Amino acid sequence: MMQAALVLNALVLFPVLALILRDEPGMRTAFGPDSAARRILACVYAAILLASLALLWLLFTDHPEARGWAQPLLAVQVGYKLMTLPALGARHPVVLSNLGIAAFHGAALITG
Repeated sequence: MMQAALVLNALVLFPVLALILRDEPGMRTAFGPDSAARRILACVYAAILLASLALLWLLFTDHPEARGWAQPLLAVQVGYKLMTLPALGARHPVVLSNLGIAAFHGAALITG
């Protein structure tokens, strides 16, 4: 399940980053206009994507520490994704997707 959570990160973050970088209208609606804050968020997303890809490679090559390194990444994601609910409200489209991903990552953490 840990691998599936990291694959989910890649499947979500590749298109989200591409759309943010192209300043697509939907991204402006979800994340606001192009700004320093949105570019910083894109950098955070890119870091999560790169870490996920590296951890996937380590998991698939049976690195003994990979699972232990993936857990903190997923735990931080669960935390920040859940924090978007009180910050933005349940009707925000980013919050809705964040809650689903947080549930999936939480399950991956619980099941190991």
